[in-house]
Amino acid sequence: MTAPLDDFDPSRSQAPADVYAMYARLRAHCPLAYSSAYGGHWALSRHADVKAAAGDSTTFLSSVRAVVPSDPRGLRRPPLNFDAPEHTPYRRALDRTLRRQRIAAMEAPLAEHARRELEPMLRRGQGDVAQEFGARFPAWVTVEWLNLDPEVAPMLARTAARWVNAWRAQDSAAVNEHSEHMYGIARELVAQRQRRPLPVDTDPASSLLAQRYRGLPLDREHIVGALRQSLVVGMVAPPILLGSICVHLCADQALQRQLRARPELLPGAIEEFLRLYTPYRGFARTVSQELTLHGRTVRPGEPVTLAYASANRDEEVFTEPDSFRLGRSNIHEHLAFGRGRHRCAGMPLARLGILVALRTLLAGTRRFELAGEVEGARMPEVGAVSVPLRVQPADRD
Repeated sequence: MTAPLDDFDPSRSQAPADVYAMYARLRAHCPLAYSSAYGGHWALSRHADVKAAAGDSTTFLSSVRAVVPSDPRGLRRPPLNFDAPEHTPYRRALDRTLRRQRIAAMEAPLAEHARRELEPMLRRGQGDVAQEFGARFPAWVTVEWLNLDPEVAPMLARTAARWVNAWRAQDSAAVNEHSEHMYGIARELVAQRQRRPLPVDTDPASSLLAQRYRGLPLDREHIVGALRQSLVVGMVAPPILLGSICVHLCADQALQRQLRARPELLPGAIEEFLRLYTPYRGFARTVSQELTLHGRTVRPGEPVTLAYASANRDEEVFTEPDSFRLGRSNIHEHLAFGRGRHRCAGMPLARLGILVALRTLLAGTRRFELAGEVEGARMPEVGAVSVPLRVQPADRD
């Protein structure tokens, strides 16, 4: 272990290539590394360690610190910030609304939303795919899933983007201001569903209100918190993932042409993109008891980040891990959505959203290429948050 890795700085560079290089050094020389940034935290970088920690919810707790950097106000919302068994009824209620039949029914309306939101970029022949299409379309995914009024979508896109930027900057006043807007949406949604519930297998708020824990209804404010978390969680990763995919496809025009000509390849390609461009590096746990790993000791209360973005490029698991390889035999080993009790609840919805977005972009264009400088994401994400494109619209009848 070399001295520079003994207190690594995860924010030294926001350029994705630099972040991936940093994690490669950690995997090779310091797989359990310490950083004094953000109040001090550890980082697990190898696939085996990250997978084991994510799957061990008894040793690695989510109820103390679930993200580094965390919400500067220290609020705890289920299910992300709860441990079992308290977290389980919230997950059960949300999972009920994400079954295959419900997801399939959402594809057609989401495709229409995607075509409409992409149209301004196509008319101009240019635009920031991450900041514009990539930020606006996910709001429709959330609105469709939560059965919100359509006018909520543009407001949610603006508010969530402002909240995310304030959170990354640890600006607690701005975080609180924008968060309160989303809490207002969540509270009104709960009040509406209390007056007029919808079927529990197609409506998250109704499902949470109907759920029981030890024979009692779930706490109303916790239900509001779970819906507030649902409003923003699907707005953070999609713009970064879509932006990173577009950067890749601009550099690999042959792959861009292949996926445009053969859209049936998109589901497999998206799994490889998820592995290659996992947008999270700062999801965290704290240990329930003193833990010694790789010759280092972590004590209770000390955050340990599970660097999924590093684990998914571990050369011990994935051959040529920094390269795109369609049809990897072990692609199911990627950890883009986590593992265990706290795997991403919206995993099927996220897959559908990125599939619809990328399919719409490819179908609506003959070619797209970079038209400016790419901006990298700050902790706790990694990837491209600003991707200016020049687009050639597809021929239209």
